[in-house]
Amino acid sequence: MVAGWRLLRCVALLLISGALAMPAAAEPYRPDPALVAAAKKEGQVLIYTSLIVEQIVRPLIKVFQSHVPGIDVKYVRADSTALVVRLTNEARANRPQADIWHMVEGVGPLIEAGIAAPLDLPAAKGMPAAYADPNGRWVTTNLALRSLAYNTSLVPPAQAPKSYADLIEPRFKGKFVWNPNSVSGAYGFIGTVLRHMGEEKGLAYLRALAKQDITPVPMAIRAVLDRVIAGEYAMGLEMNGSHAYISAGVGAPVAWVPLDPVSLMLQVAGVNAKAPHPNAARLFVDFMISRAGQEVFRDRDYVPVHPEVGAKIPQLKPETGGYKVVVYTPEEIDANSKRWAKTFQDIFR
Repeated sequence: MVAGWRLLRCVALLLISGALAMPAAAEPYRPDPALVAAAKKEGQVLIYTSLIVEQIVRPLIKVFQSHVPGIDVKYVRADSTALVVRLTNEARANRPQADIWHMVEGVGPLIEAGIAAPLDLPAAKGMPAAYADPNGRWVTTNLALRSLAYNTSLVPPAQAPKSYADLIEPRFKGKFVWNPNSVSGAYGFIGTVLRHMGEEKGLAYLRALAKQDITPVPMAIRAVLDRVIAGEYAMGLEMNGSHAYISAGVGAPVAWVPLDPVSLMLQVAGVNAKAPHPNAARLFVDFMISRAGQEVFRDRDYVPVHPEVGAKIPQLKPETGGYKVVVYTPEEIDANSKRWAKTFQDIFR
């Protein structure tokens, strides 16, 4: 079973990398001519991002340069925590390198340190209010939706959980796995339960869930899902919907269930307050949230935020998926992650 899944995952990775993906976006990008002229004078831009390079960073750069030639785009890829440390150290030394920062967590410290510049982007007009900072320091580029995924060979679809209440049924004891040390796992699940049910009822529910003996696997959620698919575990909590659908599309025995509500995390971008190339930075961020840029996200299996660009898999966009979401802005994650971690330690350890 594991060997067969490895072959399926190779095909899934080809889909993710773009080798079997849809053609590049055809929607023309029509930027502000004055901004383009100023950006071309600078001639380059450097992005610090937590996005996957082959899946989306290089495709975005390629399409951007097809619309706006003459700007060299470089990138540094790392997780959000490492990027915040790097940006903070550069700011303290008064030697900023990055023009753009692009991440899920750690935005609050950047804003507090004065590293996030005010944004005024033409493409941001019309964006849903929940996906843009009311103070203008960041904009959302793509969405990550997390909920339950299960192995369809181990759990017949008719018997799979459909709600939070189902998760605490005795028949599911010992069946669940999650990442215990991340907002992309146990902490995010705890946050969604508390936001949805309220503090008192939420804590009571979490204590009941703790009796289900959830297996902690401290790995990235993609790796946790792979172990569910391989049959090592029956079900995973806070699994990324895109990962599950991509794997199911190449024959893996997995299904994603959007428990109502679903955790929705925002991947956001902003411009460094002391960016060496501020105009090129604003132009590239504007492109990412334009319809043309959002079509690149869609075609590379990310969930776009643009209201006129649907997800490749409609079930992965709340508006067409038919479920509610708990939206987590970067500031909310930064403000609450320690509290969620303590709740995890108190209840699940």
